[in-house]
Amino acid sequence: RFLEKKGLWTCKGRDISHFLTAMGGLVAIPLILSEGLCLQHDLLTQSHLISTIFFVSGICTLLQVLFGVRLPIIQGGTFTFLTPTLAMLSLPRWKCPAWTQNATLVNASSPEFIQVWQTRMREVQGTIIVASCFQIFVGFSGLIGFLMRFIGPLTIAPIITLVTLPLFDSAGDMAGQHWGIAFMTIFFIVLFSQYLKDVVVPLPSYQRDKKCHFSPIYLFQIFPVLLGLSLSWLLCYVLTAAGALPASPAAYGHLARTDTRGAVLSQAPWVRLPYPGQWGTPTVSLAGIFGMLAGVISSMLESVGDYYACARLCGAPPPPQHAINRGIGVEGIGCLLAGAWGTGSGTTSYSENVGALGITKVGSRMVIIAGACIMLLSGIFGKVGAMLASIPIPVIGGMFLVMFGVIAAVGISNLQYTDMNSSRNIFIFGFSLFAGLTIPHWASKNSTLLETGIIQLDQVILVLLTTGMFVGGLLGFILDNTIPGTQEERGLLAWKRCHEGGLEKSQLLSKVYDLPFGIGTKYCNVSWFHYLPACPKRRPCDKRMDELKAAGQTNSVKASLERNSEIGADTRI
Repeated sequence: RFLEKKGLWTCKGRDISHFLTAMGGLVAIPLILSEGLCLQHDLLTQSHLISTIFFVSGICTLLQVLFGVRLPIIQGGTFTFLTPTLAMLSLPRWKCPAWTQNATLVNASSPEFIQVWQTRMREVQGTIIVASCFQIFVGFSGLIGFLMRFIGPLTIAPIITLVTLPLFDSAGDMAGQHWGIAFMTIFFIVLFSQYLKDVVVPLPSYQRDKKCHFSPIYLFQIFPVLLGLSLSWLLCYVLTAAGALPASPAAYGHLARTDTRGAVLSQAPWVRLPYPGQWGTPTVSLAGIFGMLAGVISSMLESVGDYYACARLCGAPPPPQHAINRGIGVEGIGCLLAGAWGTGSGTTSYSENVGALGITKVGSRMVIIAGACIMLLSGIFGKVGAMLASIPIPVIGGMFLVMFGVIAAVGISNLQYTDMNSSRNIFIFGFSLFAGLTIPHWASKNSTLLETGIIQLDQVILVLLTTGMFVGGLLGFILDNTIPGTQEERGLLAWKRCHEGGLEKSQLLSKVYDLPFGIGTKYCNVSWFHYLPACPKRRPCDKRMDELKAAGQTNSVKASLERNSEIGADTRI
């Protein structure tokens, strides 16, 4: 009631903005994964994957906002799982049959084809489910705080940078279907995100106190990818209608036509409810699990940084350790659900939506909850996924060039905390990054030289050595923790200082980060509960309240605490 009185829980139409901001990343993952699953010529199944990832992202967002870190942060598919997944699918056992590469030979409804792609998807599902158990354990056991002592910027930088660098081949192939359309998409995205980002667009809106009025919105800064895709898509439609693009499937630029992928709109059902095990019972192999753990660790480290950034932009106190532990644990549960439903990826916090909070200036949980509900509805309505699956290939390629480049740059930006005038740091990052590109390239071409005679061990070695983020991250971790260097030189002091805040009132921390519906105050208010890593520690005021309760003097103290909390709890959460 206090936050509603302050006007901090009104959505003001921002719920749809978070959904649209996350849309680019959610669509990209199934489209990239479709090649490894032998689905590049089955647009209907691609649309089902897109719908499934929207649906699961909505569920995971609700869990995170209500029971996780409790900050207004969107959950969605993560690129950190893509690299180990594609490495696993590149094993000889999972290589796509030659006939699945020919569109004329593929019958999407045939039992043989369904068996081909579903066996691969079930393997990916089982790997994600097992790897997510590790994340659940790390989160709820409080081990994430212990790991952060040894993992610094020089470990994180090569890991995140190597998430998308190996995907240059896929991005280039898609953009190369028509470089003119791809560059037009890049032009629009760069124009909106960089040159027009400070242009305010007045849009009609409605508020109870102001009625109908025009609100200034940084439209281009919030939706650069969506606007860029839409305009390029429209351009492809105009060129297709005008006959400017070739109709022959063998001609260059044919895949830029909108009618080559438009048939999926009529094939997709209006309503389709994704459910766990929809692709069959998940299977597990040892090779995929070890590779996926590298993606899990990268996802956890990225999410911790997102929690602090989100709290800072919302005007909330920095998240306490118990909230971080709970957030990582709930993300692990989200990955478990993603594996059960079969999205082909895990879930993580979306950095782009954290940035959107700083633009919209609305850091309300209700806004994110409304956005999560829109994701759930989009996952149920099959036509939404079909429409997104019908985007022309060169348009997707142009988006990938921008998106993957930005993700690689985000990884490199972690070096700002280190002393890059130090030859030690330059060596560690440069060697880790280059080895993360070279070793996987060599291992994929010389897999026979790595054979030990034990099939399971051979698969584990091959997946690990062909996963660039694992190779680069492991080398960065070992070198950074063994080569002598000061805490300041390694960037650990600046890293820690960035993630610290001043002393906050315990009542304010309780308002923001404690569990909802009285779970943390009424039902779990027992002494042993406070020793759990995912639960708030027992505060001195709690002990004093217990003493006063025994003396029958709690009413006056409660009134005083409520007055003090209203004075100091002016936050946007």
